[in-house]
Amino acid sequence: MLSPERRVARVPASLTPSERRTKVGNSEGAAMPKILVVDDEVNVRKLYKKELEDEGHEVVTAANGAEALQVIAGTTPDLVILDIKLETENGLDLLRRMKEVQPALAVILNSGYSTYRDDFSSWLADAYLVKSSNTTELTSVVREVLVAREVR
Repeated sequence: MLSPERRVARVPASLTPSERRTKVGNSEGAAMPKILVVDDEVNVRKLYKKELEDEGHEVVTAANGAEALQVIAGTTPDLVILDIKLETENGLDLLRRMKEVQPALAVILNSGYSTYRDDFSSWLADAYLVKSSNTTELTSVVREVLVAREVR
């Protein structure tokens, strides 16, 4: 069970995206963390976007490195969830480019393969997850990384 300071309130699905960006029950109206999901698979982007929005996060998606870098240049997300094997590029190369632009950027690497954990480039990330249709581990690691980065 998560300690009280690590609990995240689930946000009702009936709220609009702009309403979700504000913490439920937070009288100060603090902005919710913005998460960028980078994956070439449209179904993965849709699944993660829905699950993370249900957790109360603002979610932006990108299908490739160019789109992701454009998002980062326009507004810095609090966290990036990055697929390692993108269709036209290597996610680890993209991770290095992202860190050149935003060195303090929090990144969770997400892959269908566990073999990339040993690649030194993956050490630039805050966490590494093996892809799954069960998003319980994803949402848990997102919470942990955001808390560790003090993004609430």
